Amino acid sequence: MRNPSLKSRLAAGETIFGTMAFEFDSPGLARIVKAAGADFIILDMEHSGWSFETIKDQIQFARGAGLVPLVNPPGDDFNLITRSLDLGAHGLLVPVVESRAQAEAIVRATRYPPFGNRGSAFGVAHDDYVIGDARRTMRAANAAALVMVKIETKKGLANADEIMAVPGIDVAFVGQTDLSVSLDIPLEFDHPEFVRARNEVLAACQRHGKIAGNLVGNPVWGRQWIRKGFRMIAYMGDIWLLQSALKSGIDAMRQASPRPRRRR
Repeated sequence: MRNPSLKSRLAAGETIFGTMAFEFDSPGLARIVKAAGADFIILDMEHSGWSFETIKDQIQFARGAGLVPLVNPPGDDFNLITRSLDLGAHGLLVPVVESRAQAEAIVRATRYPPFGNRGSAFGVAHDDYVIGDARRTMRAANAAALVMVKIETKKGLANADEIMAVPGIDVAFVGQTDLSVSLDIPLEFDHPEFVRARNEVLAACQRHGKIAGNLVGNPVWGRQWIRKGFRMIAYMGDIWLLQSALKSGIDAMRQASPRPRRRR
């Protein structure tokens, strides 16, 4: 695998930054994100409607740009996980994880035998179409796959400690929108109950030597979460980055534009 390992950087204590993509499947997207200084891109299949064909293209564009591609599949089904990895994703962000058994099944799907049940195909996208030493390829893939799980429901929150105790789970990613909805405080991220939930996820990660991650909507919020101990930070997504920048520019120019004269 040519791209740098996020796992090794996280293990060394780094905080890493990236973004999510939902809408714009341009061939240049990965290079734009890389040029902005991002370490990774999370390619969404849960809400975007993107097919595996689109995801495969974006993974390869990212790998070519030296940007780490991760996939947010629409569920935890074995085929969704293994296919994403075979297309060349360096890791996964699996939604709605709520139990230890579910987490264990996810890890097994990301590992080759004897440590899991990932299907074996060599000389395809994930190993750059080179049939090398199969044992070496499997060892490297088992070690490098970054497994992130979303804690985004009351049940997932209640079981966060046992989920993060599972070997092979690397990151607990707070799915703040869904979690706030599950807690019946939609988008109230400053609400004491949400703050308590966020801190519970972080504490579960710290007890088991795992990483806490999240998506942030602005740098102020991001700095707050980083100071708390979160080290896997996705900054917004392609839709909101474009919309926010465009709105900011238009609003600033509109304030400076002359007001039309009123007709008498």
